[in-house]
Amino acid sequence: MKQGTLSINSENIFPIIKKWLYSDHDIFFRELISNGCDAVTKLKKLELMGEFEAPEDNKYRVDVVVCPEDKIIKIIDNGIGMTGEEVEEYITQIAFSGAEAFLENYKDKTDGDQIIGHFGLGFYSAFMVAERVTIDTLSYKDGAQAVFWECDGGTEYQMGASDRTVRGTEITLYLNEDSFEFANEWRAREIINKYCSFMPVDIFFINEDTKEEEAKEDIPEVIDAEETDSADRTEDSTSAPTETPINDPHPLWTKHPNECSEEEYKAFYHKVFMDYKEPLFWIHLNMDYPFNLKGILYFPKITNQYESIEGTIKLYNNQVFIADNIKEVIPEFLLLLKGVIDCPDLPLNVSRSALQNDGFVKKISDYITKKVADKLSGMCKTDKESYEKYWDDISPFIKFGCLKDDKFNKKMNDYILFKNLESKYLTLPEYLEAGKEKYENKVFYVTDETIQSQYIQMFKEEGMDAVLMLHGIDAAFINHLEMKNEGVKFLRIDADLSDNFKENADEEELKETEETLSSLFKKVLNNDKLNIKVEKLKNTDTSSIITLSEEARRMQEMMEMYGMMGGMDPSMFGAAADSMTLVLNANNSLVQYVLANPEGEHTSLFCEQLFDLAFIANKPLAPEQMSKFIARSNKIMNLLAR
Repeated sequence: MKQGTLSINSENIFPIIKKWLYSDHDIFFRELISNGCDAVTKLKKLELMGEFEAPEDNKYRVDVVVCPEDKIIKIIDNGIGMTGEEVEEYITQIAFSGAEAFLENYKDKTDGDQIIGHFGLGFYSAFMVAERVTIDTLSYKDGAQAVFWECDGGTEYQMGASDRTVRGTEITLYLNEDSFEFANEWRAREIINKYCSFMPVDIFFINEDTKEEEAKEDIPEVIDAEETDSADRTEDSTSAPTETPINDPHPLWTKHPNECSEEEYKAFYHKVFMDYKEPLFWIHLNMDYPFNLKGILYFPKITNQYESIEGTIKLYNNQVFIADNIKEVIPEFLLLLKGVIDCPDLPLNVSRSALQNDGFVKKISDYITKKVADKLSGMCKTDKESYEKYWDDISPFIKFGCLKDDKFNKKMNDYILFKNLESKYLTLPEYLEAGKEKYENKVFYVTDETIQSQYIQMFKEEGMDAVLMLHGIDAAFINHLEMKNEGVKFLRIDADLSDNFKENADEEELKETEETLSSLFKKVLNNDKLNIKVEKLKNTDTSSIITLSEEARRMQEMMEMYGMMGGMDPSMFGAAADSMTLVLNANNSLVQYVLANPEGEHTSLFCEQLFDLAFIANKPLAPEQMSKFIARSNKIMNLLAR
């Protein structure tokens, strides 16, 4: 049996690294700029430990320089720099992480800023877009010799002495033909804004071509020295415009919540998410143990239930943007929110595009869920007025969370509110207690205040109550509530005709009337499947209503959701038809006329109208039905006008 060690041929692996390590080629900006930030952060650590003394005028920075005309990009930092030995070690040895080595050497000496890089492959992202890459670097160490390194994308490189005199590193990318777009100023700014907006070192952007044009325009005209002091003229001509970093090295989430004002939270929200609406409120995450996690989650304002409520949670690692909405870290229901989460402890893979170590990531996800539940329940306990004010907007988030996360559901169970017909907010136990004598464990609900207004009025007249369930998520949430609350049954306000609405009546008389009207209506409407019921309702103005059993209606809604049936045309009801009932009010004069004149000239007209009036109070008529209803209504009014 022979044993050995696998060997990797760099000629084969290097092209794979260049082309396939990252799914998005624009990622090279993130990798090279974050390397520059690392170089600065390392030097800051050494300065704190007394191993480096910076000049008085020292200002740490990373410069991104584009030359659109020459198709060149430069990334320049004034950080730690490299010696020839370090270039050999960190650059020529693929996947040797300089950040890892630095952290290992100094892990016991300082707890300062985090180092971003961990894999040592980021530099090679440059070769995804460049046909040639050069490095010009000078170490911070006294007496260090500057080094120049060059590679054309193959496995060979040239390295030698450089005449560089400035501490730090300058990386130059000579773009290949397919990547010229990255030297365009606006394209470059767009990418840098995406990945590097909050990197921990000041980043400055320079368009070399524009700078040269401006320099030519600023050359002063030759004027008489006697008229203008030459010293003043020299001073003016050499002064540079004030530079402004294109990033924010100290984003709001890195601060303690006590240091942040309401105006700062709102300004950050508008800037990052480009949302002109005010956020409802926010949760500032700030955790150091057992893992390091900071962030801000915003509850956005939803204008209406049809608006998309898909949010954006931006995930960062040491202030370096990783991705939007990584479902392994962000609980699914919180993806409806907007916010940022920065977790340096995330176990990312080499390209930072996916996660490793599912157990650890699950703990992070659980922590975020707990913090959100604590914030919401705390608000309900201590600031009920605000909680109720926000409820209509935040209820879809909370309901979705309860559906998707059992732990969240348990924490929020006592803090789920229902708005009743009087616009008061009640918990489920409060609603059931208030109506226990009239409807026991039944919960009546409204899905459309306009269409169901007739039923709402009937409920109010009888002193009964219902809750508003107006959002698209409520259909699923009702099923969830029934499962979690044993014995509780939810019924839409038009699903059942409560005994509270009826008068005591002679059952034999009603049965006889029902048989007569049932036969007549089925004949006129040409619908043998239609159930007809006659009741003596207290409200004599109500002529007819349609009820549909809760089970059948839910089945119908599910079928409609999956495109299994069309509109609510009676002829298309199928299995649900047996559960649809036309209730006629024997106390109503129009119903009494039909009963007294089964063969009358206009009886068929009135039967059709009674059905459509009931139907339209339940759901909008189909286009053809609506046309007939309007024509019939005009005909009836003409009869009355005679």
